[in-house]
Amino acid sequence: MTAISAAAPRLPGRPWIQQAWRDVVFVHWRVDVSAIAPHLPPGVRPDTLGADGADDGATTWVGLIAFRFTDTAFPPVKVGRVGDFVEVNVRVYTVDDQGRHGVVFLSLDAGKLLPTLGARAATALPYWWAHAEFRRPEPDRAAYAMRRHGTHTRSMVDVRIGSPIAEPTALETFLTARWGMHVARFGQTRFWPNEHETWPLHRASIVHLRDDLIAAAGLPFALTELEPDSVLYAPGVTTRFGLGR
Repeated sequence: MTAISAAAPRLPGRPWIQQAWRDVVFVHWRVDVSAIAPHLPPGVRPDTLGADGADDGATTWVGLIAFRFTDTAFPPVKVGRVGDFVEVNVRVYTVDDQGRHGVVFLSLDAGKLLPTLGARAATALPYWWAHAEFRRPEPDRAAYAMRRHGTHTRSMVDVRIGSPIAEPTALETFLTARWGMHVARFGQTRFWPNEHETWPLHRASIVHLRDDLIAAAGLPFALTELEPDSVLYAPGVTTRFGLGR
């Protein structure tokens, strides 16, 4: 199994899509692997790490991640404002038999219909169309609110941004330095690699949190009633994805 590095490995080939991820909010809870394993595609298993940075083999993590997509391009073609929108996703952490550490997305709610339909068709990811918006109530706060169209499913997260992190802990690297996603399609699980600069992470704290997405994804519904175990913020990175293999 390869170690998790804060620096991305180079993509094997040319990127097929490039995006800027801005004002990224990471909210995480630790859970037992038994809560995650039933939701994973074939060929991957929960990636584990304890809150103290030591691998106990039983602790994994659920992430609620909110951010703004901007400057989407299929190099060298830019797509303009149609590629600018807010996304809120629920993800869990995985590793495959080749030792590749990645994520599995249990849901992704996007604020524009066309990117939602396109991403579902191109990648088979569980995208949903939502009304989603970003606000900055104060200079040191970042707030997201979304509602999935046709449902009462909502998510609202408002964080206060703290000081920059000079040296991320092992856990902070584990939760953010994920250089690919495991995606099931046509009975097979593919690994879609990505790369970007090292995350410019900040500590953060919750001002307000209300979330239905984690329960809607089939995870323990009471999870979001608990205090998160990790809250982080990053002003942004530019991300490039390679083709799934």
